[in-house]
Amino acid sequence: MPSSLLLEVPALADFNRAWTELTDWLSLLDRVIKSQRVMVGDLEDINEMIIKQKATLQDLEQRRPQLEELITAAQNLKNKTSNQEARTIITDRIERIQSQWDEVQEHLQNRRQQLNEMLKDSTQWLEAKEEAEQVLGQARAKLESWKEAPYTMDAIQKKITETKQLAKDLRQWQINVDVANDLALKLLRDYSADDTRKVHMITENINASWASIHKRVSEREAALEETHRLLQQFPLDLERFLAWLTEAETTANVLQDATHKERLLEDSKGVRELMKQWQDLQGEIEAHTDIYHNLDENGQKVLRSLEGSDDAALLQRRLDNMNFKWSELRKKSLNIRSHLEASSDQWKRLHLSLQELLVWLQLKDDELSQQAPIGGDFPAVQKQNDIHRAFKRELKTKEPVIMSTLETVRIFLTEQPLEGLEKLYQEPRELPPEERAQNVTRLLRKQAEEVNTEWEKLNLHSADWQRKIDEGLERLQELQEATDELDLKLRQAEVIKGSWQPVGDLLIDSLQDHLEKVKALRGEITPLKENVSYVNDLARQLTTLGIQLSPYNLNILEDLNTRWKLLQVAVEDRIRQLHEAHRDFGPASQHFLSTSVQGPWERAISPNKVPYYINHETQTTCWDHPKMTELYQSLADLNNVRFSAYRTAMKLRRLQKALCLDLLSLSAACEALDQHNLKQNDQPMDILQVINCLTTIYDRLEQEHNNLVNVPLCVDMCLNWLLNVYDTGRTGRIRVLSFKTGIISLCKAHLEDKYRYLFKQVASSTGFCDQRRLGLLLHDSIQIPRQLGEVASFGGSNIEPSVRSCFQFANNKPEIEAALFLDWMRLEPQSMVWLPVLHRVAAAETAKHQAKCNICKECPIIGFRYRSLKHFNYDICQSCFFSGRVAKGHKMHYPMVEYCTPTTSGEDVRDFAKVLKNKFRTKRYFAKHPRMGYLPVQTVLEGDNMETNLQAEYDRLKQQHEHKGLSPLPSPPEMMPTSPQSPRDAELIAEAKLLRQHKGRLEARMQILEDHNKQLESQLHRLRQLLEQPQAEAKVNGTTVSSPSTSLQRSDSSQPMLLRVVGSQTSESMGEEDLLSPPQDTSTGLEEVMEQLNNSFPSSRGRNTPGKPMREDTM
Repeated sequence: MPSSLLLEVPALADFNRAWTELTDWLSLLDRVIKSQRVMVGDLEDINEMIIKQKATLQDLEQRRPQLEELITAAQNLKNKTSNQEARTIITDRIERIQSQWDEVQEHLQNRRQQLNEMLKDSTQWLEAKEEAEQVLGQARAKLESWKEAPYTMDAIQKKITETKQLAKDLRQWQINVDVANDLALKLLRDYSADDTRKVHMITENINASWASIHKRVSEREAALEETHRLLQQFPLDLERFLAWLTEAETTANVLQDATHKERLLEDSKGVRELMKQWQDLQGEIEAHTDIYHNLDENGQKVLRSLEGSDDAALLQRRLDNMNFKWSELRKKSLNIRSHLEASSDQWKRLHLSLQELLVWLQLKDDELSQQAPIGGDFPAVQKQNDIHRAFKRELKTKEPVIMSTLETVRIFLTEQPLEGLEKLYQEPRELPPEERAQNVTRLLRKQAEEVNTEWEKLNLHSADWQRKIDEGLERLQELQEATDELDLKLRQAEVIKGSWQPVGDLLIDSLQDHLEKVKALRGEITPLKENVSYVNDLARQLTTLGIQLSPYNLNILEDLNTRWKLLQVAVEDRIRQLHEAHRDFGPASQHFLSTSVQGPWERAISPNKVPYYINHETQTTCWDHPKMTELYQSLADLNNVRFSAYRTAMKLRRLQKALCLDLLSLSAACEALDQHNLKQNDQPMDILQVINCLTTIYDRLEQEHNNLVNVPLCVDMCLNWLLNVYDTGRTGRIRVLSFKTGIISLCKAHLEDKYRYLFKQVASSTGFCDQRRLGLLLHDSIQIPRQLGEVASFGGSNIEPSVRSCFQFANNKPEIEAALFLDWMRLEPQSMVWLPVLHRVAAAETAKHQAKCNICKECPIIGFRYRSLKHFNYDICQSCFFSGRVAKGHKMHYPMVEYCTPTTSGEDVRDFAKVLKNKFRTKRYFAKHPRMGYLPVQTVLEGDNMETNLQAEYDRLKQQHEHKGLSPLPSPPEMMPTSPQSPRDAELIAEAKLLRQHKGRLEARMQILEDHNKQLESQLHRLRQLLEQPQAEAKVNGTTVSSPSTSLQRSDSSQPMLLRVVGSQTSESMGEEDLLSPPQDTSTGLEEVMEQLNNSFPSSRGRNTPGKPMREDTM
């Protein structure tokens, strides 16, 4: 908005400020609405967001009066101004903010409606998911309940029926899975802007499990059907095989008889014919070998399933008969071959047979060697096992041939004479017959031994290979089961991990719950470390056995280890992030206090957690909260109050209201202190402890007074005040006793209840208090008026005189009890008089007196009422009394009585009687009977007062600082701290830090002293004006507040002359009945006072020296 318009229409500035504030708030609210994401399918998260949206809508509605007031103000401005440009700008801004308001409200309502629909859809999906998981569980339970079926038709048929029934159930249950998938798809489609990872992952898991179950059922059904078919065929195949055996036996018997005929060697044609028939028979035997093995294997399965029954015995006999016939048939075939081979060139045939066997054995050994090494996964080794089983069957089939051949060679060598060998072995002819026979024998024997050796070697090799296969199968099966189990557990943990929301999207109040859940997950996955170690150990054992894992298994192992490490890292990172978020944004952090200031201010935190404030417009920092600065500035209005006790009490009352401590009951304060276990009063509290306790206090106040308490602002303001009172050096620590003293002094409670509580804090376990403990209490209490610059009026910061006064009142006992302390406090000692006056000020705020002020004519009188005890029906309001105004015919030294509550008839009668008495009393009487409004304490020079003259020290340090050429340093932390670049820089920064802290303390003390001096100068000026009035006399009002002329007392033993006042009891906390003001001797007393003042202050315009023992009389 143009500055010329602001000058022309000043009210536009306020309108512009209100418009900007509301617009910024609406923009921020709109951004927050758009950035909020929820976990789709998480009912708790959705409900929390719905509640949050409802609260936001309520907040928006609560701010509607602000919008309406802005619109009304805009309309009034338009009516008052004739500037067309201003009217146009106002109209445009109102239309924009109305549009923005409607848009934000529409977004909120749409989002709330969307969340309600999401809640409904998520509930339906969760119900469908539960049903789908239920049917999945039923299907898994049925699959796991299946055991190996007996190898009988009835058992297999029963299993087939069960499998088909389960397949039928799966088709029916498919509807549940489809419904869950459809609802999940709807959630993924309709709420894609929110977090749908949970729905996506759960749906994938359900579908994967469902597909796995379908596959297992289909495979089992196919296997059972095949087994059923084999069982149906088994009796028929057995009968056919037995019939073939019978025919083959007959053929073998015929051939055997033919080979045993005499003179067979002479008929070569007959031998060839028989050999052809034998080859045909051997071909049939080899063709039926697999059939025999299958029948034998299936028969054994059937036997195991029929164990103990009659059918089992019958089947066993038939199988034994089959095995016997098969064995006999093979033996006969081998015998026939032996005879046939022996019938023509037998040794050559034997020689060739042995050579063939050696070649075959070598081929088989090579074949067996090629099967190595053991496969790297279970399916590969299972395949190797099947191949080796076929290999062993082949060896078993070949065994009779080898044994028969070896037996034939042995018999041949035994039965054949040397002559026969000579005929058989015709070359070379030049060798003698005996040597030729020996060569044949050696050759056959050597070949037979080689065949036997190779055969045994092959069998040993086969057995060793089978052992390796069995061991590999066992270990690989263990590995597969372990990896499957680990994979399942990791998937379950990853599902939980996948459902995590980003930490930035979590509600601050839920950080602790999420942290506990992640820690619980960490505890659940810790045992997985053993599973991972077990899997890795199995893999190492396989390597030790010479089994090289396949790439598939290696990838699985690598994947499992990687997933485990990533899961660990994710959990630890999540815990760290939640810890950091909880630290930075949680209940124990100061993040929520950042909203206590508004632009251009920013709340920052120093390294020791002390807050300070940055003004980005002026680029400056300060320790005080902007609102606290405004509050302190507003307290300057009360400096015109003439009486220091009332001036201090009124400042504290304003401070008490600003901090909302006037709403805090003593019981609530005690509960909060006990809740935080603040029992060790000597222990220091850090900033976070103070914030936590203050947050507890103001959270309860907000519940009771929602419209009055702004928790972040109140906590920050109260923290600021406590630090100003008890930690001016901003060390970041205050004592527990100091914290309690500050809070209890300003809370809402009866005065004596406060005294009892504070005394209890410093008393020993026996209930007594010594001088040291009382000194601690009074020292912490006097810091409250000291922070307001009023401590000089209450005896200064030296509390020893007050402690001495209390124990003198108790007859110098070494320890005092609570009753004596209360009696002494009822006398309102000078160092503590501000506290009961604060209670009277609080009680008088709402008091309404049916009387008229004789000076300003106010009627009724609100607040304190001062009734003259010298004249009838003469009353003064608190404004006139505090400002020192008088009416004609009334003198300030006349006795008066103060009322903070409406008077009763008895008090009226009593005051009437006092007026009558005072009518007949002279000034000499009042001079002889002075009464004070508080218990004075005399200061003896027993130690340095905190209010000593610090100006010289301050100037010296300042000159030293400037002499070193250092630039002035701000007291709060700098906005842009830099890292030291060298040891010299580090020393300079450390020195600067110390100087900064010392300078801050000196500035705080100098501020207090300057305020004191200003007050003393103003009082001196007023006293000199009174001296110029020859007839002026210093008499006091009835509660016996002192006049300005009596507010100073001598530095020696002269006591202030204050009359005791009779006051009415307050409703909540008011202490004394009488408040006195001192009647004063006329010119003599003033001359003595002025003589002292002139000695202390050579010039009325000179600087006040705060170290002088001059005090104001307090009220």
